[in-house]
Amino acid sequence: MWASTHLPNHHQRRNKTTSIGNREEGHIVGGGVVLVVCLAWVGFRALNAIWGSALRQSSSKADPFLPLLTHKPSSSSSLSLSLSLSLSLSGTTMVEDICLFYKEVLVMKPPKRSPMLLRTAVVMFSMVCGVFIFSACLKQISTQARTTFVDFKVIDNHAQSRLKLMNTPHLLHYPKPASFSRNECAHNPVLFFAILSNQRSGSGWFETLLNSHTNVSSNGEIFSVRERRKNVSSILQTLDKVYNLDWFNSASKNECSAATGLKWMLNQGLMEHHKEIAEYFDRRRISVIFLFRRNLLRRMVSMLANSYDRYAKLLNGTHKAHVHSAEEADILSKYKPIINSTSLLDDLKDMEMRSAKALEYFNSTRHMIVYYEDLMRNHTKLKDVQGFLGLPQMELTSRHVKIHRGPLSDHIQNWDDVNKTLKGTVYESFLEADY
Repeated sequence: MWASTHLPNHHQRRNKTTSIGNREEGHIVGGGVVLVVCLAWVGFRALNAIWGSALRQSSSKADPFLPLLTHKPSSSSSLSLSLSLSLSLSGTTMVEDICLFYKEVLVMKPPKRSPMLLRTAVVMFSMVCGVFIFSACLKQISTQARTTFVDFKVIDNHAQSRLKLMNTPHLLHYPKPASFSRNECAHNPVLFFAILSNQRSGSGWFETLLNSHTNVSSNGEIFSVRERRKNVSSILQTLDKVYNLDWFNSASKNECSAATGLKWMLNQGLMEHHKEIAEYFDRRRISVIFLFRRNLLRRMVSMLANSYDRYAKLLNGTHKAHVHSAEEADILSKYKPIINSTSLLDDLKDMEMRSAKALEYFNSTRHMIVYYEDLMRNHTKLKDVQGFLGLPQMELTSRHVKIHRGPLSDHIQNWDDVNKTLKGTVYESFLEADY
């Protein structure tokens, strides 16, 4: 639901959660760094201790003179040793031999105590272990954080879309219906809209897409009932009831609707009373969505087939303007209408002129133009519509199934005549277009 007055609380909660998440991640990062350093230091000290012990054992076994070199003789023993040597060793050759002997003994070096390669290997092993533990902790924390922040994604979109309309507050309304109370949604603004279109232009499918949005109430083709459009007064009274949220049907989400409106065909009193209706739209600040179909030939085929089914009732004796299964669509598409090729060009021009006139009559009203073909090719066009209505972006869905699929030559009984009539004209592209 719309909750524009509650948006600050949502953002405070999001900021609080974000700061908590940042503190948790900071603690994890700090702990991970300390863990890596400690593992490296412990490994390094253990290596030194093990290597030093092994070195002392191997040196004492391999070098018989190591005790002599490491032992410090007393001064008296040193003196007696010198006297005995000088008395017994009188020849120059023996003196040289002894000097050479001691020189060789003194030159002997033990192997290096800590090879760089082994030290590096231990340090790297410790760091790898630390990084592995560190990454496992981060992964667990990030999973929890991701779950928390996804919940606020819609709120952000909600706020951004609504803020655009807050810059134009004259478009927003606070209706007070006579038939019920809006309760906690009384302070939530509502945008009024109207879908203006022609029959068999995809307006039914388009409206079901809009109504799949949580915050939209589009009340259908209200003026299909003649009594509601018998004069200007009845039209305006009906519009007041719709935009006051006192109109009830299956699409109504009245209490917390963010956008409410209706679907209105151009031949349902709209063009005949366009001046009064345009003034009403401007006064009530109603936004208009024009939905047109470029391929007027396909629209003509759909109109003729729908008119035929009103009497034929091909679906088990029931007339359906829209279907929800491929099987039903196949049954209805089996009928191939015959198009009057003699008046075809004039008929297409009249259809164009009616749409152009509608744009002219309601040009001063805030509006956007949507084409059925664009919606069929690219559903991202629906995002533009949601933005126009100031809605949070949602994936819109519909159960409607297209009836006339494939090339038009499969759906027109006198295809050769139609093809010949439109070849070389401005309407030639209608013969090949997919939609």
